[in-house]
Amino acid sequence: MAISVVMPALEMAQETGKLLAWRKKEGEQVTKGEPLLEIETDKAVVEVEAPGDGTLAAVTAKVGDDIPVGQTIAWLLKPGETAPLHGAQEKSPSARATSAAERSTSAVRPVTESGAAGTPQISPKARRLAKDLDVDVGKIKGSGADGVITAEDVQAFADARIGASTDAAVVVEPLSTIARLMAERTTLSWTTVPHFFVSRDIDAAALVAFHKSSSVQIAKTAGEKLSITDVLVGLTARILEKHPRINSSWVGGAIKPNKDVNISIAMAVKDGVVSAVIHNAQDQTLSGISSRRRELTELARNNKLRPTDIAAGTFTISNLGMYKVDAFTAIISQPQAAILAVGGITDRVVALEGKPVVRPVMTITLSSDHRVIDGARGAEFLRDLADAIAEPEKWLRI
Repeated sequence: MAISVVMPALEMAQETGKLLAWRKKEGEQVTKGEPLLEIETDKAVVEVEAPGDGTLAAVTAKVGDDIPVGQTIAWLLKPGETAPLHGAQEKSPSARATSAAERSTSAVRPVTESGAAGTPQISPKARRLAKDLDVDVGKIKGSGADGVITAEDVQAFADARIGASTDAAVVVEPLSTIARLMAERTTLSWTTVPHFFVSRDIDAAALVAFHKSSSVQIAKTAGEKLSITDVLVGLTARILEKHPRINSSWVGGAIKPNKDVNISIAMAVKDGVVSAVIHNAQDQTLSGISSRRRELTELARNNKLRPTDIAAGTFTISNLGMYKVDAFTAIISQPQAAILAVGGITDRVVALEGKPVVRPVMTITLSSDHRVIDGARGAEFLRDLADAIAEPEKWLRI
């Protein structure tokens, strides 16, 4: 039976995906699991694997197309098979997305908006960007299917407007794909999510000692190099089990509890930051977390992250301690409800039993969505996390 290749939904609020590259040419043989195409979402550039074996045929999407989630863009055929002549490929883009959704387990979200007669169709993402950039969409000619205005159309129009009003001697630096995605995502989160921040200074002596001893053990048994981030991922995941509200999401105007604890780790790459996910982190050993984090870091640096590597994150950790940052606040990654910003561990003079002593101290800051988390909940979470950092051996397995 012919296998349809559809634009996948990689994120909870994803409406479209931009096709960046086909890894196979039409007519070539494809094996299930090998890279088939590369797409861009709101969060990252990822590879999509082939859903089955067959010959790539009936390709309808071109590089650069902004494609609705669920829309069929090609078929994988066995010998003697032909691509279906009826159904999804003969319908309009919106109908194709709907029929594809009916065949899958997840519903396809609407991908365009239209107003009164004569007004242009525009994707929700493009409309939000147009509002942020103060762009009149009536002046834009859409490049998407059926003339739909895409986010790229809006950005190009805004860039052209800036270029036209800028001194000719000034060179405007174009954004890379990752940088543009980060700019759009953080702007949307900062302007729509009611952030509040809770910080705490923590004595990190026990954390440093545990990291040192665990590093030796893991290096001997698994050959892995343990990082402070690995330890914090393990501790945070276990404390999130005690605080399910912190691990929830804001979806559709309501609080959605998340069954699993999937920790996103903010990773610096060229021209930006991506978030790769360690799934079910609460159940993993330290060596397992370390191994997976190293694998994700390598994939991110080589722009090889896969859909499963960035999907379903429920809480994010951003650690800038390695850059000698004392403290900072981070912007929430929607639809998550919180993100933990981790500063560096530095020697500071603190009071201990009424006397000044020098101790290794770190500052952690929780950014929270006030629609989901109130101040007391955030403070309680930081209190329990601080207690766990003071006794990491009670919470973690090597």
